[in-house]
Amino acid sequence: MKIYKVLKDKKRYLDLLLLADEQEDMIDRYLERGEMYVLDDNGIKAECVVTSESDDILEIKNIAVLPEYQGVGYGKALIEFIIREYSKSHSILQVGTGDSPPNNSLL
Repeated sequence: MKIYKVLKDKKRYLDLLLLADEQEDMIDRYLERGEMYVLDDNGIKAECVVTSESDDILEIKNIAVLPEYQGVGYGKALIEFIIREYSKSHSILQVGTGDSPPNNSLL
């Protein structure tokens, strides 16, 4: 299993992004300013987009796992990766959804 940053052509993963955010125009609002990571385990299984909202706050804007691979730990692996990658630069990991205010937790 490998997790790597997507540096260009992030929209090639649009089908996966749409699993977590059903409106492409909403995805467009954060995709280019965010950092995108994909989890590859003999093929892409999951993705996550995070944005830096301030010096201390990191927000997960989108996280999705292909339906046939849900429940096997890919989402958890992505979140743990994000925490490791950003724990020195941010103290709060905020999970934002379109339906509710952000939920905060310490990195």
